[in-house]
Parts: sequence; C-alpha cells; structure tokens
Amino acid sequence: MDFDSSNLRRGLREAGLSNQVIDAAWPSWWSEELASDPSGRAELRFALARKLGISPRGLLGERVEFIWKDDAKFKHLSTEDAAQCAALASFGVAIGRLLIRGTPTGPNISGLDASILREALLSSQPYVDLLGLLSLCWSVGIPVVHLRVFPLDTKSMHAMVVKVDGRYAVLLGREASYPAPLAFTLAHELGHVARGHLSDAPALVDLKDPATATDGDAQEKEADEFALSVLTGSSNPTIITTTHSYNAPTLAAAVIRAAGQYSIEPGTLALCLAHREGTWARAMAALKFIYEGPRPISREINSLAKTQIDWQEIGYENSEYLHNVMGERD
Repeated sequence: MDFDSSNLRRGLREAGLSNQVIDAAWPSWWSEELASDPSGRAELRFALARKLGISPRGLLGERVEFIWKDDAKFKHLSTEDAAQCAALASFGVAIGRLLIRGTPTGPNISGLDASILREALLSSQPYVDLLGLLSLCWSVGIPVVHLRVFPLDTKSMHAMVVKVDGRYAVLLGREASYPAPLAFTLAHELGHVARGHLSDAPALVDLKDPATATDGDAQEKEADEFALSVLTGSSNPTIITTTHSYNAPTLAAAVIRAAGQYSIEPGTLALCLAHREGTWARAMAALKFIYEGPRPISREINSLAKTQIDWQEIGYENSEYLHNVMGERD
C-alpha cells in the first residue's frame, strides 16, 4: 500500500489528538515527495512518536499507543476518559523531557521546606511574586513554560509536573491576565516536587485549579499549604479586613499598602482574602487596579524560558516543536 500522510494524521486524530498539536509536531522538513522514500517515512514516524509520547509501532498501521498512559497521577479527575488521560500524560512527559535536556542541572529541592525557599526569595525582593518564583525554578534546574498548544481539542489541564531521572519540569496550562493566580499555581506545583509526590510517577497532572478545588485530596492539601507558606509565610494565612464594604479599587489600594508590611505580594493578598471570604469576583476585579490592567502573562513566562533554554542542546527539529508548543511562532 502506498504511503499517505493523511492516513497517518487520521490515525493520530482517531487517537484523540488535536489538529493543533499534530500540526505543531509535524516536522517542517517533510514533503510529500518523501513519501516514496522508506527512510523518510520512517523518520517522520519516529519524529512524531518522540514529540507526542507515542510508541513508534503505533504509527505503522497499528493502534496508536501512548507510552506513559498508565503511570501518571491525575488530580481532580472527573469526566476525562482513559484515552484523554493517556494523551495528556504522554504529551506532557515528552515536552518535559525536551525541556530538561535543554536546562542545566541545579540543586534538588525535593524535601526542602517552604520557609527556606521563601527566605531565599525575600533576600533579594520585598515579597514572593511570579517572576521571583520563575527565576528560582530556572536557577535550580526546573524549566517552566506555558503551553499554548494542547494535545486535546478541549483543553483540560491546569498544570503538570514532569519527572525525568530525578529532575523536574513544570508545564502551565492556565491562561491568566495577572501574575498572582499563576504564582499560586507554580508554587503549588513546586509543592508537589518538594513533598515527593512524584516518587512513583513520571508526571502529576492538576486538571483543575488547585486554588478552588474541593475534593479533599491529601497531596493537593499539602501542595496548597506549601504554596501558601512560600507566598505568605503561613500555610493558613489569616487575612482580616476592618470593613466588609470595600470595593475593587479600595481593596487594591489596601493590599498595595499592606504588601511591604507583611512581605506578601498585593495580588496574593487579594486572592487570600477572596479564599477566606468567598469574594472571588471582587478580588479578581481588584487585580485590574493592582497591576494597572491585564497583560499576556503566558508570553512573559515563555519569553523568559526562551532565554534560559539551551536550544543547541535540544537540536533544531525539537527546538522548532517547542517553539510551536510555546506559541513562539504566532
């Protein structure tokens, strides 16, 4: 039977992968003229298998099989079926492996207390914020990127930690217009690393926002407490207001004034109050005034990543794929 790349694409789609991620993984060197070349066809299959976390034999007319389908941990799992979980885990591990290859090794933070990380960050800045956390991650050899391409048509991943040979990478999936929500997410994922939650898994996937999840998962509670300790100095911060009549502008002004006194980033203070009192809409509205309007946080995260990754170590084709996944080709 003559080779037809459209059949290969169809098989990937039938396995649940999105057109977006297939396009991102498809090598730019491929042309239909290579379809008659056995080595070219083989290299196409192997390139796609490496990038998507698929067994190569699944691209030879057999059923597509994701490599890391059974080992990853999923938090806040609800409606996602086994095929979706397999696609998410294998895609994430494949991306994480590339990122770790292109990031120098750093100190291991497994088992490290949150207070030590907080003290290290506060030694050079007035409070712990997203940029500080990102800089810390890269300095200890933990790459962090924001995914702009997802393996599923319906995006169903808030964040993921990947473990490869005792090293870690963090993949963020949540879109945000302000830094504070993503600062909590990143600190939460670091909590999974520090608390050893990946000791028996290549990946841990937070499908929903850990800040608002209520399913009582013990590891999620530990990661939340770690995150709050890093960001605020307490695993259960008490945020008290003198009045309940505040609006978004007055809340923003109050947390900006209090930030230096308590060494807590203003947006984090507003979100802590929202969690304590259930006033999420008001707190989110206050972020607009705290940060003087929304901005593309995912692009800021990936712009920093772009300067930290050793692209030569990853290689041209894999670099092209990572750029696509990070949205750098937009």
